[in-house]
Parts: sequence; C-alpha cells; structure tokens
Amino acid sequence: MLRNGLEPWHLLIVAIVIIVLFGSKKLPDTARALGKSMRILKSEAKAMKDESGTEAAQGQ
Repeated sequence: MLRNGLEPWHLLIVAIVIIVLFGSKKLPDTARALGKSMRILKSEAKAMKDESGTEAAQGQ
C-alpha cells in the first residue's frame, strides 16, 4: 500500500492546510518567532556545554 511515508503531494496538502488554518498574515510572524526560539535554544545549549566543560577542567 504505502511505498514511501511522505510523497511530494502529501507535503503540498499539508502546506495548503497550514496556510488555510493560520492565514497568510500570521505565517511570517510565526516563522520569525520560531527562528528566534531556535536561536535562543542554540545559545542556551552552547552556554550549558561551555559551563560543563569549564567545570570538568577545574575538577582535574
């Protein structure tokens, strides 16, 4: 039955549904907020990695 999980037309249908649900005015704001959240997450993960590396160096 299902050869592949997602075919190109599945993605097209999902994109159309998202545009209909959220509207074209909200999509740029949503994308901007998602990008900002990803930058914050990346910087926090880097800070945690640097912090744990510093603690390990001090312990030796």
